Amino acid sequence: MRDTKVGHHDTIVVSFRGTEPFNADDWCSDFDISWYEMKGIGKVHGGFMKALGLQKSIGWPKKIDRQDQERSRPLAYYTLRKRLKNLMKEDEMAKFVVTGHSLGGALAILFPFILAFHDEKLLLERLEGVYTFGQPRVGDHKFGEFMSKTFSHYKIRYYRFVYGFDMVPRLPLDDKALMFKHFGPCIYFDRNYVAKILEEEPFKNYFSFLGEVAMRIQACLEIVRSFTIGWRRGKEYEERVLLRIMRLFGLLLPGIPAHCPQDYVNSTRLGSTHVFFSLPKTEYDVKIK
Repeated sequence: MRDTKVGHHDTIVVSFRGTEPFNADDWCSDFDISWYEMKGIGKVHGGFMKALGLQKSIGWPKKIDRQDQERSRPLAYYTLRKRLKNLMKEDEMAKFVVTGHSLGGALAILFPFILAFHDEKLLLERLEGVYTFGQPRVGDHKFGEFMSKTFSHYKIRYYRFVYGFDMVPRLPLDDKALMFKHFGPCIYFDRNYVAKILEEEPFKNYFSFLGEVAMRIQACLEIVRSFTIGWRRGKEYEERVLLRIMRLFGLLLPGIPAHCPQDYVNSTRLGSTHVFFSLPKTEYDVKIK
């Protein structure tokens, strides 16, 4: 978490990291697609909830015993909530935003969810926006409705950025068996980093025959771009050998290279910005897909 000073206004950035390649706990969180049901709110991805601080048997108490917290490893939600409250008290003008990539994107959207569940009005009123990159689905239709109403009530911006055929935003599946749903506007960047506002990314589920064909064509074009982007866009955009190998790997398993942070960094640096000016004034009235 860091502070960015703009004049007399402090913006605190809460950033959740994504899955680390050799972190077993992260992978367990990703693959644990069990439901955690909250009465009157909906069902939420169990693995992501545990990663944020869900406790076995007791769930999400508003307060936790300080000694228990000191004896165990810090729980992300409670630690961040305490830190943010202290910072908000120090500066009445301070605001904060929440962001994250991949697993971090899932935690970024669940953090304000638990704030709303605990009715933390102070923090929700100071939350300016939630911006996620390559975020997987985290809940069902009812969960999306609850979050839409919460964001609308507190006027919190929520943008979900998706690049190309990134496989992670298309998981877990949105089907009759799993019933995971996205909500909120999708800022979709194509291979040329041109942005569009969509209700859902193309080929919303990863396992699709037509999607497989389109993904492999895209993978081929991304390999070509990897060798030309340096002289087309500038030397600072040149891709290294490791990333080019990842691009080649995308021919076998498409959608994985598109999840790399590099394309999301390029999207924010090179992507078109006019779409943000075309958002309706009722931008807080997000829709459920």
